[in-house]
Amino acid sequence: MRSFAHAVEEVFESFWHLDGRIFRTVRRLLAPGRLAEDYLHGRRAPYVAPMRLFVVLCVLTFFVGRGVIHFGDDGSGDAAVKVQMVDQSVAQATTAEEVERVRGKRVAELAEARDQLPPLMAPMRGGFDRTIEELHAQADARVRELGGIPAPRPVADAGPEPTTWLEAQDQRMRRNIARLQDDPELLKHAFLGSMPSALFLLVPVFALLLKLAYLGSGRLYLEHLVVALYSHAFLCLALLGQMLLALLSRWTGEVLPLAAAGVGLVSLALWLWMPVYLLLMQKRVYAQGWGWTVLRYVAVGSVYSLLVGMVVAAVFVLSLARL
Repeated sequence: MRSFAHAVEEVFESFWHLDGRIFRTVRRLLAPGRLAEDYLHGRRAPYVAPMRLFVVLCVLTFFVGRGVIHFGDDGSGDAAVKVQMVDQSVAQATTAEEVERVRGKRVAELAEARDQLPPLMAPMRGGFDRTIEELHAQADARVRELGGIPAPRPVADAGPEPTTWLEAQDQRMRRNIARLQDDPELLKHAFLGSMPSALFLLVPVFALLLKLAYLGSGRLYLEHLVVALYSHAFLCLALLGQMLLALLSRWTGEVLPLAAAGVGLVSLALWLWMPVYLLLMQKRVYAQGWGWTVLRYVAVGSVYSLLVGMVVAAVFVLSLARL
């Protein structure tokens, strides 16, 4: 047990020590397979440990993603037009009776349009419901301005109470889908907040696929796990670079179109380099011929891509329930 001041001193000492190694580690990571090769051959002291490197880059990437990535628009499209139409209709009414007639007509039109939506467009029903509520609020206010008393609204049917956990989650996701009409960024924060956890589950699976692909190589599972951690660390670093390039392109797009086009080319080159990097890394670390390396690379990559797609879809669905 030490004093608090000593503890703070050790924290800063550890930070600066990590800070010195992190740049050396990232530089080595940029060369396909070099960092993993050094680690597996016992040259570990100059570098950040693979798990720590992956955690740092993963958290940093998705933290930056919250500010760079945008889901949907600002929600000011059709809903704003509908509200403006409601404003004009209600504002032009000169008596409380006329307001009620406008209210009834508009509510009937909106309800009919909502009920005629096909099942695939069911998430859009929430936008109609909010417009109807806005209409009621404006009509009530206009009736009061004209000296009348707003007519009581019919009690909406909230639907049957959920009886199972799945039904409760289904109702919750339906409500959240309606909320996304107003603020699509809610899904972004929930989705990006869940992705680091999903990657922590995927990395050991990727290592297992490498173990199965290289049966008989004499390498232990933890050696494959080191390769998996460095592979995903590079992917996180590349995604971070793509986000920063997208931000740079957004800043230069209106002022310097040629510069934005150049940034786009760099971004495309980085996308193309990512799978090539992983292939070269696999070739260097496992030191086998190109034929077997490409065959194993395609097999592992195909299975893993399918798993990633399934996990991303699952995270997307679960994010709707976490809003």
